[in-house]
Amino acid sequence: MPTPAPHRPQPPSGMPEAFSRQGLSAGEAARRLADQGPNLLPGSEPKSTAAIVREVVTEPMFLMLLAAGGIYLALGDRGEALFLLSFVFVVIGITLVQERKTQRALESLRDLSAPRALVIRDGQEQRIAGREVVLGDLLVLHEGDRIAADALLVDGQLEVDESLLTGEAAPVTKLPALGAGDATAPAPGGDGTPGLFASTVVTRGVGLAEVCATAAHTAVGRIGTDLAATTEPPSALQQRSRKLVRQLGVAALLLASAQVLLGWWWNDRPLLESLLSGIALAMAILPEEIPVILTVFLALGAWRISRHKVLTRRVTAVEALGAITVLAVDKTGTLTVNRMAVAELATADANFRPEDADSLVEEFHPLVEFAMLATPGDPFDPMEKAIQHFGHHWLAGTEHVHHGRQPEFEYALSGEILAMTRVFASADPSQHLLATKGAPEAVADLCHLDAAQRDAIGRQVEIMAERGLRVLGVARGRWSGQATAPDAAPPWPQSQHDFDFEFLGLVALADPPRAEVPAALAECRQAGVRVIMMTGDHPATALAIARQVGLSERPDLMTGAEIEALDDAALRQRLRHVDLCARLKPQHKLRLVQMLRTDGEVVAMTGDGVNDAPALKAADVGIAMGERGTDVAREAAALVLLDDSFARIVAAIRQGRRIDDNIRKATRFVFAVHVPIIALALVPTLLQWPALLLPVHIVLLQLLIDPTCAVVLEAEPEAPGLMERPPRPASDSPFAPAALAYAVLQGVGIAVVLLLCTAWLSAHGGSAAQIRTVVFGTLVLNVLLLILANRNPARPAFLSAMAPTTWLWRIASAMVTLLVAVLDLPWLRGLMGLDGACPAGRPGTGARGRAGGTVSGLAGTGADAGAAPGSCKAWQLEPS
Repeated sequence: MPTPAPHRPQPPSGMPEAFSRQGLSAGEAARRLADQGPNLLPGSEPKSTAAIVREVVTEPMFLMLLAAGGIYLALGDRGEALFLLSFVFVVIGITLVQERKTQRALESLRDLSAPRALVIRDGQEQRIAGREVVLGDLLVLHEGDRIAADALLVDGQLEVDESLLTGEAAPVTKLPALGAGDATAPAPGGDGTPGLFASTVVTRGVGLAEVCATAAHTAVGRIGTDLAATTEPPSALQQRSRKLVRQLGVAALLLASAQVLLGWWWNDRPLLESLLSGIALAMAILPEEIPVILTVFLALGAWRISRHKVLTRRVTAVEALGAITVLAVDKTGTLTVNRMAVAELATADANFRPEDADSLVEEFHPLVEFAMLATPGDPFDPMEKAIQHFGHHWLAGTEHVHHGRQPEFEYALSGEILAMTRVFASADPSQHLLATKGAPEAVADLCHLDAAQRDAIGRQVEIMAERGLRVLGVARGRWSGQATAPDAAPPWPQSQHDFDFEFLGLVALADPPRAEVPAALAECRQAGVRVIMMTGDHPATALAIARQVGLSERPDLMTGAEIEALDDAALRQRLRHVDLCARLKPQHKLRLVQMLRTDGEVVAMTGDGVNDAPALKAADVGIAMGERGTDVAREAAALVLLDDSFARIVAAIRQGRRIDDNIRKATRFVFAVHVPIIALALVPTLLQWPALLLPVHIVLLQLLIDPTCAVVLEAEPEAPGLMERPPRPASDSPFAPAALAYAVLQGVGIAVVLLLCTAWLSAHGGSAAQIRTVVFGTLVLNVLLLILANRNPARPAFLSAMAPTTWLWRIASAMVTLLVAVLDLPWLRGLMGLDGACPAGRPGTGARGRAGGTVSGLAGTGADAGAAPGSCKAWQLEPS
């Protein structure tokens, strides 16, 4: 503790003489700043853009896309090349944004932990940047100040809102350190302690505090370290899609190589022609629509969720919403409105509850009047705001409301007397009016009540506390005293005990539940989502709120102290049977979230404070409060509620399930439509037929498939009973073999029909171009059939056709228009290789003949690209 200088400077404005300190000298402060560094959290070096891009493009899926795009670019097909390469750029952009998120979270934490500070240096008050605060600095603190560093209160008395660190809504009282034994700050949340913590807010009082920790050594700094060390959970959908595409990529490489060798050696095709045929097969196998599904569906899903006032910060969390099994919620501000309100008044003979009455009974007027007088007219404290709001509402137009009445003297709350008294002048100069409020037992003591009266008050307080109410006692009094001179302060008594008070009653306050919460919780239960309350608040308050909103039928509760006493195995078992957790610290919330995820749960976690950031980041879906939440919580979370409404979370889960359903529909469609394309590209080589599908056909089909996935199936409305079924298992993937079996079966059926049709047409004299025309046209129509079949696999396709959406009509019209154009326009038929024939007696020629070249043949102009020189093999038939 710095030694005061012999010459005592003037105390800061609004503080008594006892606050005066010399503080550090400017030179000493500069030296300490150089030694200790700025009062900021240490930053991590972000990855360079080049490093992030390198990580993305080395993924097997994107290597295949790059290779395919590069080959098409080399062959001169710029449109298809750009189409493929654009996916890589989209994913690179998304990854860049996500990699920057952790850095932004830490930067926000540094900004929050370093506000501007009022310090005493060289005996003078100075306003400096929070980053310049050093150990030993003396902070001058007033109501509304955000504390710049961890410190010990050395003089004065404060009430501090520490909800950012503890999650408890009620401010805590801070009293000066008693001596050397208070060298370090105790844990946050303690009443009557001297410890002050960076980023918390002074709600009342004036004080002087000595800085004992800065930067990463503060409580908020240690949370920042936990946040930096916590990794974001990977997206299960991304992991599985990457695995699937890698497997299909290997299969595509092997089959395409076999296709090249068979075409060159078995069918006597030129090597380049066989190579391009192999590329066509690889492109048919490669499910390049998968990145379209993941990118477009999740991005549009985030946009749809934003219409429900939920901002998506991490797009991959949209997919996880559909699988949420546990929703861990904070109490204050999530289940409650985070706004204290008077819930009940009580006197010795009666009780008053606002929801049960239209007017305030006269008996309670004095109680409310003196509660208002004992409260500042424009308070900062949320409980005092609630008292003033209640009084102005229920006493409006009466003589009990005293606008602008200022006290002559105040007795502040202290460790000895947990009550405050305000002294007012009255019409009689010899009389002063007293208004007191505080802890019920302290006010009862000031009123010198007998044991029976105190017991009765104690029973009333206990009943209210069991309902989660915070209770204050209120008293009034008169004092016959006056100033000895006009400008002199009256000889006020040294203690509030020197007055005579009359006990008026109790004022009970609560942070009421949000009106929409009970219905939203009921919907969660119906949807199989378990809701667990995780709060730093008192167990009785947590139990009361849980009962009011119907959070759980299980009355058991677990505290932070119990969590610390349990090992992982015991905690996992205990957590399966408990839905209420109270008196939690940040590390408790983080451990619970990690434990739930280890136990196979998909966890969504809500929070608003700095203390919630590590748990928000560790959860599958972190949900931050937008209105009252800190920047740190918002940056760490995947979703942000713009209006802090719990019902928005349930709406987001509903949308997540809908998006998950539609991803599955699109995945089934993609694999179903790829199977016949693969068959039509592979089987002709095995049977020594000319190519039925050329690369240009595959490109055109993809131009139909992509908007079908990205528009039609994405816009599908939610299925009936969406929120009446349990969450999908976390291991359930749209890419699992069992999930794709139905799609493959659909595709095999279409492939068999098309191949049988090909054989029949060949046997009846169809030319290669004619057969290709029939196969391609039928395949386009089957794409439309597959759309209808996969909109709702539980019902026939014709029933899906009877309930079309706007985008389904548009895509269907576009398909029919394209097919008519391809079949009707001669130049387009020629480009697609659909207008040639191989008449008898002209072997090896089509509309433009085999002399058209191997590349142009596969580009869409050769009619019998698979024929050996000098013959049409099985296709030497006159057109029928």
